[in-house]
Amino acid sequence: MTPYVFDLERSARGLRINRFLHSFAGAAVRKRFADDPEAAMLAAGLDDGERDMIRRRDWRALMDGGASFFCLEKFARATGVSNPEMVAAFRGETLEAFLRTRRVPGAR
Repeated sequence: MTPYVFDLERSARGLRINRFLHSFAGAAVRKRFADDPEAAMLAAGLDDGERDMIRRRDWRALMDGGASFFCLEKFARATGVSNPEMVAAFRGETLEAFLRTRRVPGAR
């Protein structure tokens, strides 16, 4: 796995994604997305590629596309994905394989 550096270039590339994902801090945005994800993403001005990454919950692609880990956490929480599930996806592992590398019995 290549190192991940959240620098100015990556931040600029992910500006729309980060603004959208950060907006999940608001209950109204979470409800709007739950009711009609496509309309919520279009209203946020996300392009086709960004919407596709969000639809597929492609955590690694989102991160590579400039999404901040903290914004991804907001989105994961709002969509019922745990941190271990998200990190396993970053690493290209199943949740079970990832949890075997942790020393947290019963973690999910």
